[in-house]
Amino acid sequence: MNLLPRILLVLMTLSSVVTNAQTGLPVFAGKVNSIQPTKYGVVIKAENAYAQIYSYTPAVIRIRVTRQEPADDFSYAVIRQPSSFFHDIMEARDSTTVMTDSLQVVIYKNPLRFAIRSLKGEVISEDDAGLPVSWQGTEVTSYRKLFPDEKFLGLGEKTGNLDKRGNSFENWNSDVPAYATNHDPLYQSIPFFIGIHGTSTYGIFLDNSYRTRFNFGASTDERFSSFSAADGEMDYYFFGASTVAGIIRDYTWLTGRMQMPPYWSLGYQQCRWSYFPESQLMSIAQQFRDKQIPCDVLYLDIDYMDSYKIFTWNKERFQQPKAMTDKLNGMGFHLATIVDPGIKVEKGYFAYDEGVANDYFAKYPDGSYYIGSVWPGRCHFPDFTMEPVRKWWGASFSRLSGQGVEGFWNDMNEPSAWGQSIPNIVQFGFEGRKAAITRVHNLYGLEMSRATFEGTKTLLQGKRPFVLTRAGYAGIQRYSAVWTGDNDATDEHMLLSARMVTGLGLSGVSFTGPDVGGFMGNPTEQLFTRWMSLGVYTPFFRNHSAWETKSKEPWAFGTNVERTVKAMIEQRYRLLPYLYSAFHESTVSGLPVARSLAINYTFDEKVYWWKYQNEFMFGDNVLVVPVSCNQDAAKVYLPAGGWYRLSSGEFYKGSSEVTVDAPLNDLPVFVKASGIIPMQSDIQFTAQKPDPTLDVHVYNGDKPNSFIYYEDDGLTYQFETGQYFQRTITFDPVKKQIIFSKAEGNFVSKFTSIRIVLHSFGEMMTLRCGGKDYSVKIKSLNERTVEIPAGNKEEAVYSY
Repeated sequence: MNLLPRILLVLMTLSSVVTNAQTGLPVFAGKVNSIQPTKYGVVIKAENAYAQIYSYTPAVIRIRVTRQEPADDFSYAVIRQPSSFFHDIMEARDSTTVMTDSLQVVIYKNPLRFAIRSLKGEVISEDDAGLPVSWQGTEVTSYRKLFPDEKFLGLGEKTGNLDKRGNSFENWNSDVPAYATNHDPLYQSIPFFIGIHGTSTYGIFLDNSYRTRFNFGASTDERFSSFSAADGEMDYYFFGASTVAGIIRDYTWLTGRMQMPPYWSLGYQQCRWSYFPESQLMSIAQQFRDKQIPCDVLYLDIDYMDSYKIFTWNKERFQQPKAMTDKLNGMGFHLATIVDPGIKVEKGYFAYDEGVANDYFAKYPDGSYYIGSVWPGRCHFPDFTMEPVRKWWGASFSRLSGQGVEGFWNDMNEPSAWGQSIPNIVQFGFEGRKAAITRVHNLYGLEMSRATFEGTKTLLQGKRPFVLTRAGYAGIQRYSAVWTGDNDATDEHMLLSARMVTGLGLSGVSFTGPDVGGFMGNPTEQLFTRWMSLGVYTPFFRNHSAWETKSKEPWAFGTNVERTVKAMIEQRYRLLPYLYSAFHESTVSGLPVARSLAINYTFDEKVYWWKYQNEFMFGDNVLVVPVSCNQDAAKVYLPAGGWYRLSSGEFYKGSSEVTVDAPLNDLPVFVKASGIIPMQSDIQFTAQKPDPTLDVHVYNGDKPNSFIYYEDDGLTYQFETGQYFQRTITFDPVKKQIIFSKAEGNFVSKFTSIRIVLHSFGEMMTLRCGGKDYSVKIKSLNERTVEIPAGNKEEAVYSY
């Protein structure tokens, strides 16, 4: 066999690659040489690249393009494996098409590029015809056809508009105090977006943890969009579900869904940098109880530690931590403490000594440990990409959990060090594969949160830990709640927080929220009041403030504000049955608690308008309209259907722009027609038993609607073995019925009776079930109530 022609071809290719590397010109994948079917898809060899296509479901496809033949296949984000869903391969002169039951993947041969089509042949997404995948040095880029009406959503924790078209974004986890409302990047890197054009929707997740960039038509004369990575592979997952909700379901199926949090973490949470000594913390706790303002969680920031050393206590400020947490628990509070990754370089400090003895820290190529300065001073940083380190870190929380701590707040984990410039040569074990920080940086917060969650879950012996993080990567929802970092006390930040929370929700992260009131700076009475009213409808509801700012406890702004804010927090606690059910839905479907209107009203242009883009759904049935603190009226957009003002019951037609009153004590919040809202009586903390009657509010409408009510003990994992109570409540206006399905699970509900609260049902006087009439009582002009038993777990159909 004459090898000379092949050797010459290789040499010519290498020469071209070297030349292009020297000139900075792009190298394209080139012409396809071969396409071979495999068990899960196809393998493609091209002049300058290798490509693999895998199927994961009929609507989830992976496309992986590399310069060299790929060897290792590893991801911290993806928890699923490919499967056999391709069933047909069609050959044409210029292309090969592989098909599932939902999608067609077209492989063009000269040059290599890809298109994803519907089964009808409509293009959903495709490479730009003249700009296929290319490399410039180590950077790899996919250029995509940009449709005239295409919109882009997601990317997690990003500033900017809901529709990100015309802008570019970068993913590089960054510590940015008091960030500008247009700053990028921030603390989280979630390289997943959703595209919308015509009647099509799709999602793309670029699973590459190097620094990545997404250009949605910025500075390109709108010729193309693109996404790129500074190094590594062009490895992305395509989601072809026909709805935004379906794409989120599939993305969270691939990267995992949140686990049920402890019930108490849904309550109001009070934080400050810092509450110390112990007497101050206990005074804050006592004031909540004396003033009867509901609260479940108190925080200790960095000053509880001995010289800021992780897993230590300052014995002068907190002499008996366990006795303190026992007192707090007896008052209905749970304690959360901050933890940072930096381990102080100090012989005799257990974490330093153990880390050095076991080689647990990130290091330079010469084997010496990296040192960066943070709060404790000179620090080493644990290598969370190694399982032994994660186990050690998790076990170290015994010094906190053993003192009664149940909430674990991960901060500074971008990772952050003074100067914000960790050298690129710092190395990590990467599960035995070894990688520089350029690959690990965006993963660091994810794996620190993982180590924290897994360790504290073990230490709490069957109880659910609460884990909170500032930094993360795709899949962070499996381990932790997320707060949106060091924001500022301004109207602009308050309104931006709504978009950031729903942006995270669009990216699979449901348990999210900002520092209510603003971390930096001092809010006015009006801003504080308005932000607290918005916090009621935010999944993570925590008030936090920085060092040397004014206090932001509910009573800190005088009695009038205190009275108003107290009523708001009480509303949060009345809504907990509805909210806890929404959290359970997130664990099942991946749908967020706070939902951009783009999820349910994808093709309604007005939900993307600048003046309406902050509006969001809170669960299935409640629409929230964020309003600045200096407005006493607001123009709102109500999508298709009918809507009732939650506070007054006033009805509004959908698909309409209306101006409504927006006083500081009444944020515009609406319930959709046919909506179902379970609520409970006032309580001071989640462990306190409410009245035994559950109020189920039903708002009249012309379309059927269902709500899945969920309950468990809120503390343990016994729901995994059947200890839960779940029931579907259905309103059917056509049959004129309200139906309670047969209850599932073995848990005994805390409620022994149900009061159906009927909104705008006219002159109804009775509900009939099983031949028995239940009398309807008139509560107000548009509101009537009827009490029914809750003990029967069988299906119950109430006709009117």
